[in-house]
Amino acid sequence: MTHRTGNRLLQVGALARVEGEGALYVQVDDDRVTAAQLQIYEPPRFFEAFLRGRHCSEPPDITARICGICPVAYQMSACLAIEDVCGVAVPDDIAALRQLLYCGEWIESHALHIYLLHAPDFLGYDGAIEMARDHRDLVQQALRLKKIGNAILELIGGRAVHPINVRVGGFYRSPTAADIAALEPELQWALQASWDTVARVAAFDFPDYDGDWDLVALAGSEDSGGMSCSGTYPIMGRRIAAASGRLDIDVAAFTEHFREEHLPHSTALHGRWDGGPYLVGPLARYALNRALLPEQARAAAQAAGLEEVCRNPFRSIIVRAVELVAACEMALDLVRGYRPPREPFVEVPVRAGVGHGVSEAPRGLLYHRYEIDDDGLIVSATIVPPTAQNQPAIEHDLQHLVEDNLDLGDGELTHRCEQAIRNYDPCISCATHFLRLEVHRA
Repeated sequence: MTHRTGNRLLQVGALARVEGEGALYVQVDDDRVTAAQLQIYEPPRFFEAFLRGRHCSEPPDITARICGICPVAYQMSACLAIEDVCGVAVPDDIAALRQLLYCGEWIESHALHIYLLHAPDFLGYDGAIEMARDHRDLVQQALRLKKIGNAILELIGGRAVHPINVRVGGFYRSPTAADIAALEPELQWALQASWDTVARVAAFDFPDYDGDWDLVALAGSEDSGGMSCSGTYPIMGRRIAAASGRLDIDVAAFTEHFREEHLPHSTALHGRWDGGPYLVGPLARYALNRALLPEQARAAAQAAGLEEVCRNPFRSIIVRAVELVAACEMALDLVRGYRPPREPFVEVPVRAGVGHGVSEAPRGLLYHRYEIDDDGLIVSATIVPPTAQNQPAIEHDLQHLVEDNLDLGDGELTHRCEQAIRNYDPCISCATHFLRLEVHRA
């Protein structure tokens, strides 16, 4: 790393406290940023290719292996897409059980990011282990919250990492009422702990920055929530919208509006909308669906001083904490109202066609598209993860943050850039699905 008047080079070869392997590269020439890159060098994983030729019942098990932190997101988007092809909608009791499973994933993922990956930036520590020496209670609270989320995944999904109980059409088996009821005491504690989380993170000192990208997420309404529940903060659904009002589409039109492109510095494709960056994730969900937050989550957002639309990505940690309240609150309601489904799944008869599925992974919109033939075999698969969509927005932020803070020394400016990347809770491993390979032989 060098620091010289007018010309600077900021480099981090391996980013810390992100999921996966990536690097930071920023070049400044004559006080102008000429390169700002989140360099994703983790080897691509070719999941779309793995899926070709497999039976349409297999994507929930295969795609769960894409991520150990948000496997449910991949399973749910896959199930929704396959069921879309086959013309099947699961009944409300199965939809509610899916929703509870997804709440478990939000709880464990948001707790991990807020406390162990992001909070050290604001509290001045290199990582959670160093932070634990002075803030043991924070780390203990994080681990207990994450354990509660994992307990939901284990009970409904069969295990916390890469759940095995999810299938197209529902589940292989459904939990008993007694097993679900046993979750309530810890969820009651989690709800109070998530309130405390909002208060703690709202007190952090945040850099001033407003992103000028548009915000894109699933959108619900007072009449039709995104998770088969009226008026619910949407985690699963079909309607995708932008906070600007420039977009309101069914998931089937996703590829008509969003494009992916390959850049040399990344093994992940870059998502574009109208040729420019857009943002998915907590800020987008909150901007579009604040009115649909459960009662206590709305109160927590107000207590934290969140505006109706938050455009400062550094303050996304507050929005994630509000969503942690929402996930605990929704989970409690689902636990208290649980009745085991008459059957844990519905039959999904195979038919040829194309289907689309989308859900809100903890870090943003996750889109799946499958084409299936008459035998139920997958002809083509497309998976667009949140981090691939956010990568252009991250690089956009890096450019403007550096240009606005050239008075900072190299060390502080580099840390600010690393923190800016962590604002998005990037899951780099999720994003690395593509590689353009050129072979030149004499």
